[in-house]
Amino acid sequence: MSNTLQPVVELQGLEVKFGGRPILKGLNASLTGRCIGLLGPNGAGKTTLLHTLLGFHPPSAGKARIFGKDIQTEAREIRGLMGYMPENDAFIAGMSGIRFVRLMGELSGLPPEQSLERSHEALFYVGLGEARYRKVDSYSLGMKQMAKLAQALVHGPRLIFLDEPTNGLDPAARERMLKLVRDIRDEGKVNIILSSHLLRDVEECCEEVLVLKDGRVATYCNLEAEREANRKFLQLEVRGGDEAAFAAAVEALGCEMAVDGKQRFKLVLPEGVEIRELYRVAAERQVQIRRLDSKRDSLQDIFLKAMETEVAGHGRV
Repeated sequence: MSNTLQPVVELQGLEVKFGGRPILKGLNASLTGRCIGLLGPNGAGKTTLLHTLLGFHPPSAGKARIFGKDIQTEAREIRGLMGYMPENDAFIAGMSGIRFVRLMGELSGLPPEQSLERSHEALFYVGLGEARYRKVDSYSLGMKQMAKLAQALVHGPRLIFLDEPTNGLDPAARERMLKLVRDIRDEGKVNIILSSHLLRDVEECCEEVLVLKDGRVATYCNLEAEREANRKFLQLEVRGGDEAAFAAAVEALGCEMAVDGKQRFKLVLPEGVEIRELYRVAAERQVQIRRLDSKRDSLQDIFLKAMETEVAGHGRV
């Protein structure tokens, strides 16, 4: 993401204490992604950070801003900009889906009629249109998760916090939830902060990742920048033709190359050499490039490195 974009969330030395015990310890970060992943082991401070940004916990030191607005001095102005899907259920017994989402819309500041109209739209959007008059108590776990997502969206926020949105879902329901998250991200109207212990969920949806460990920022990773930075590190699989001549010609372009098993190569493209040059050289030697992949660390690699490293109390942002 461009550095010229206004940060969605800024943390400057943010600290939070409970009963004098430090929970968040000097967090520094500037996040601009459409979908931002928040990772960390249990007890790392993920939910405390979400709750602090939502205004539930006052910082004991430092500052946090959402879209440039201070969460303490401008809380009223930013409250309507945020939607929240909590990890745990918080439904009112006996309420239908439409009544529940309408109530949440009104609590977020919508007039009753507008809230009702938006509630119908939100429930259809998440796939609960046919079930919107049923009591939420009768919903399956997956449907309850969708109802929580609908109430987070109903008032048209600019930023939504999703706390473990796929927790407990079966594979089909999980994929439906993640598709909705990606759709919301790609529409570009709402930014997302996705807190999860599931690396795969974050990797499938997020552009930026903030990893917490013991209440500190363990690492920050812009996944889009990571992919872009590593596009020169390639893995090739070839078939047919004169493979030795192909390898020699690729090295003549200035590429560093290593053979990685029969018909497989790892190489680094030098500055000024484009991928199309590899295809030209292959065609001239009658070699077919069957597979070409950019090499990059997986999110699991990044996460495990962060867990092994002693944190310095701030992110590399």
